[in-house]
Order: sequence, then structure tokens, then C-alpha cells
Amino acid sequence: MTERTADFPVDVPGQEQSWPGATSAMNPVPDHGEESYVGRDRLTGKRALITGGDSGIGRATAIAFAKEGAKVAIAYLPEEQKDAEETREAVGAAGGSCVLLPVDLRTETANEKLARDAVEGLGGIDVLVANAGFQMAHTGGITDFPSGQLEQVFETNVFSPFWLVKYLSPALGEGASVIITTSIRAFDPSEPLLDYAATKAALNNLMVNLASDLGPRGIRVNAVAPGPIWTPLIVSTFDAEKVEGFGKDTPLGRPGQPVEVAPAFVFLASDEASYVSGTVLGVTGGRPVF
Repeated sequence: MTERTADFPVDVPGQEQSWPGATSAMNPVPDHGEESYVGRDRLTGKRALITGGDSGIGRATAIAFAKEGAKVAIAYLPEEQKDAEETREAVGAAGGSCVLLPVDLRTETANEKLARDAVEGLGGIDVLVANAGFQMAHTGGITDFPSGQLEQVFETNVFSPFWLVKYLSPALGEGASVIITTSIRAFDPSEPLLDYAATKAALNNLMVNLASDLGPRGIRVNAVAPGPIWTPLIVSTFDAEKVEGFGKDTPLGRPGQPVEVAPAFVFLASDEASYVSGTVLGVTGGRPVF
């Protein structure tokens, strides 16, 4: 849980970075729960793989899991090594351990290897958080949509979770949990993110079917759908004009911090959610996920 009052500034200043972005260069720097998240031993003994764990929601989830007693491994792009090492340091400061697994997840072979490396590095697997995602805003129409972007978005956002579950499922036992990061955009599509929104809708559908497929083995599958959360993905995929005032259009009137999303993953990974499967948990600042 977080023992804090949300104090994120209402007016985010305009800024932009080259993709994939760096946490340390963001203004303000996101809160991942390094100090604000307080664990309650809800995941003691569990072993979790978190993709996209170097920054943003993935980093916050890794820190929260460590503070809850889990052993974690994070997957991330090789060019995000600096952020990944910062995550490992934060997990270590929280009293946990963090296995670093650099990988580009856009091929089936890479996901098969990641599954094998994660099981070896953790000594088994109890929780998969399929969180890695890619987006790139496009302000033109479909006629001038960038070549290759559709493939990159679907390979990262949809194909990778499918392949990871395929290759990790033999190692998952009764009581295991698979959690997929979807998005408010699955329910409220945005034209500049038309390909990204489509992948997140696809993930919601995939999650429901996986819950049905794996349920007889006692494996739960759920999704977390964040709204506007302050992460490097925002400043590296939108121009400064779009970033300015980010999240003000939510009912709560501000964007969320990564630490405010992490508790949703903690709950779904914990035994407290033993009868929760096939559902989407929204963390959206008031936007509906139905």
C-alpha cells in the first residue's frame, strides 16, 4: 500500500525525449514507491517476472513486489540498461533481489529464451506481469501511417505476452498469477494511438481467453488498465505540446504516478485475489473501463 497523499502537480510542463526516454530526465521525476510504498508481506516467497521493468509502471511494480516479499526478475530493452540498473538498486534498497534480463521481445524466439532464463534466474515462477509496451503518436491519417510501426506495436504489445504465457505456462503451478497491462485506450480509443489502442483491446480479449484456458490448472489471469500515468513512454512518444497538461482531463484532474498503479498488480498477484480471474482492474483517475 502507499502511505501518502497524491501530490502530483496538476500542470505537467511540456517536454519531450527521444524514445525510449530516461526517467532521470523527466520533470517531475516519477514516484515509483522508493520511499512512499509500504509493504505488508503480501507476496512473501513468490517469484515474479516483470517485463518493461526498467521504468514507469514496471519499475514501481518491481519495487512494490520486493517490498511485499517477492523475488523479481525484470526484462527490458538493452538500450534501457541504465534505468534497469536503477530499478535493481531500488529493489535492493527495499531488501529484495532483482535479476536483470535484457531482451527485445518482438520475436517468439526471444520470448522462449526469456521464459527459460527467468525460470532459471528465479528458481521457478509464480507471477508473470506482461507489462512491456510500445506506442508512438501519429497525427496524420492512415494513408501516411509509418511503415513498420504497426508491426512493432503488435509484436511488442500482443505477440510477446502470448508467447511468454505459452512458454512459461508449463512452469506455472496452482495459485500462479498472470497479469497483463492493458490501457484505458482499449475502452476510449485515441486517433493518434490507433494502433496502440487496438493492441490493448486485443489484450483484454486475450486475457479473458487465457483465464478460461488456464483456470482448470488453478492459474489466474487478469489485466490492469492504467489511465494517464507519468512514465518515460509519455515524454518519448508525444511532442512537448501534447505532454503539457498531461492527465488534466481525468475526473481526478491530474495524471497518476507509477506507484499508484503498482498496488493493483500486488493485489492481483497475491493470494487475496484467489477468486479473481478474467477481469480488468482500471487505475484511470476516474475514466470508465467498461
